[in-house]
Amino acid sequence: MNKILIVEDEIAISDLIKLGLESQGYKCETANDGEIAANLIEQKEYDLVLLDIMLPKVDGFEVLEYIKQIQDIPVIFITAKAQTKDKIKGLKAGSDDYITKPFDMEELYARVEAVLRRYNKISENINIGNITINSVARTVKRDNNKVELTPKEFDLLMLLVQNKNTALYREIIFEKVWGEELEFETRTLDLHIQRLRKKLGWKDKIKTVYRIGYMLEI
Repeated sequence: MNKILIVEDEIAISDLIKLGLESQGYKCETANDGEIAANLIEQKEYDLVLLDIMLPKVDGFEVLEYIKQIQDIPVIFITAKAQTKDKIKGLKAGSDDYITKPFDMEELYARVEAVLRRYNKISENINIGNITINSVARTVKRDNNKVELTPKEFDLLMLLVQNKNTALYREIIFEKVWGEELEFETRTLDLHIQRLRKKLGWKDKIKTVYRIGYMLEI
């Protein structure tokens, strides 16, 4: 599980980012000023730092300079400083990306994943309760015991995991997993869902969403 430090002095924004990233499976910690951030970075290891520029005590540029001296951690600036000269300054200072406020959470997720992938920090294992999924080997374990899934069951599981806590339309699921549009009523999807629930013990986690489709609720 990738660990992210969020350095943001506006508590509401910090909490929003933390909640959103944790819903995507990341482990997050927060710091509300540059001094606290520097202390945490010295004491702990992180896979990524999301860093505001205008911070109390120590500003984002100073924190970035400190990070580069002690650890090779990717950094994404998230800031209200939206002028081109500010972006250029941020990137030249050594940040790996630059996001301006206000921002879309889906864009943030995509940029976080892209930077982590660039640094080869994307974790192969996804842990949800007693279930461990290896996205590269395409294996699943339940209480450390291997769970046999068909290729389509695994694809369906990964789609649900990647969109956890989001209701997915039946048509979208069918297109993503089976590669074709759902042109008529079929029990194929329902049967695959039933088998996943049984094999993983996820009867209460994979929810049926009325008139929409399904959702993995975590």
